[in-house]
Amino acid sequence: MSIDYQVIGGRIRKAREDKGITQELLAESMDVSNAYISKIERGRTSVNLDNLDKICEVLDTSIEFILSGTSTSSDGYLRNEIIEMLQGCSPAKIKLITQIIKSIVEYRG
Repeated sequence: MSIDYQVIGGRIRKAREDKGITQELLAESMDVSNAYISKIERGRTSVNLDNLDKICEVLDTSIEFILSGTSTSSDGYLRNEIIEMLQGCSPAKIKLITQIIKSIVEYRG
């Protein structure tokens, strides 16, 4: 499994923008340069775990979300996990899984 630093950087940028925090403020709060934050967000440099932890603390987000795009605390987490599992299944397996899910959803117990 390879790490896509552009995707990770994009998630960091989105989380930062969603919080209304500038690159300058994020860099200042981490005691790093603005250029370093810019490179991380563009996927031009990797980010070590210590700095990733600092970024997530400042942005009030989880490392899990930054790395995978999902969080176990989000509503869509399990849906995304199910979708990923289904991608490798044959049509016959998907049909069986659909029947099982349908019976569980329709169960009134």
